[in-house]
Amino acid sequence: MQEFLASTTYIDWQHPAVLAQAQELAAAGGEQADIARRCFHFVRDQIKHSWDYRQNPVTCKASDVLDHGTGYCYAKSHLLAALLRANGIPAGLCYQRLTIGTEPPFCLHGLNAAYLPEHGWYRLDARGNKPGVDAEFCPPKEQLAFALTTPGEQDFAGIWAEPHAAVLQSLLTQPTVEAVMAHLPDGDLSNDPTPARLAHLL
Repeated sequence: MQEFLASTTYIDWQHPAVLAQAQELAAAGGEQADIARRCFHFVRDQIKHSWDYRQNPVTCKASDVLDHGTGYCYAKSHLLAALLRANGIPAGLCYQRLTIGTEPPFCLHGLNAAYLPEHGWYRLDARGNKPGVDAEFCPPKEQLAFALTTPGEQDFAGIWAEPHAAVLQSLLTQPTVEAVMAHLPDGDLSNDPTPARLAHLL
């Protein structure tokens, strides 16, 4: 579990601002699931999805997402992982491959998995709700932002301790949210040896 608790370049929970926010979210106490719920709601509702709001700058590090209050789904998942890890809750990154509209092309979608003692690994999606998107924290039931509806869409079973290289390539090289949208990351991660693969996640 240690890699899912680590503070890293992009999941930088030891950054003072991220740590302070994590401590604030934990201040009301409760079980780990209660703290995870507050972290989830904070990222889902208080951090704006960059494309929904056409809001720059492009963020990637958890601390930058918190500082600017905006991020694509991938960046928001980095912040949620950081807040959870700062509170001692193992957390990683998950990906789906979805259509951008109702047909190809495809792109990756970023979300999280958190280890909750009562439920094991539980996926949660803090992308941000809007008409047609209703993600919730309701373990043991999963209620993610998107369902697979188009042939070719995929739900990858791995949990990544670090952001996938394809995601970093997009977020770190594109200068604006519009440029990221034009170069969204994509790929079939089914046989990717990078993630720590955990049985029975799905």
